[in-house]
Amino acid sequence: MADIKSLDDLKSAVGAAAPVQAAAPVRVAVRDKLGRAYATGKRKNAIARVWIKPGSGKVVVNGKAMKDYFARPVLQMILAQAFTVANVEGQFDVMATVKGGGLSGQAGAVKHGVSKALQLYEPALRGALKAAGFLTRDSRVVERKKYGKRKARRSFQFSKR
Repeated sequence: MADIKSLDDLKSAVGAAAPVQAAAPVRVAVRDKLGRAYATGKRKNAIARVWIKPGSGKVVVNGKAMKDYFARPVLQMILAQAFTVANVEGQFDVMATVKGGGLSGQAGAVKHGVSKALQLYEPALRGALKAAGFLTRDSRVVERKKYGKRKARRSFQFSKR
């Protein structure tokens, strides 16, 4: 090590050994031998296993068409949000199995799984999906009921007499 006796010597020594910043990881497409991308999605107590592959936009959930399984238009819209944000409507077929929770949680779980599978199939879509917040698991779940309470936080009605 060189003798550093002044501030200028220190600046030149630090400038010579500038830290090297690590490059951003290069993301590669992850597909199985059938050309599908797989991901799991979660929301509330629902867990969805989702496979996507290029196709005509057909969505099958637990062996049923999306319109039959998610009858409410709001749930169908939630599921289609990932494709809309990524701007790939009608380009991928989806096959999903989902368990647990209710229909709302299951729709959110499938959306989460589709978003993760899309970014695995085509890494260029990651930016749009991440900006929309679709790659982050929504961790909000129902609060448990406490002992001595009527619900999670609601107490029994107070009676003075």
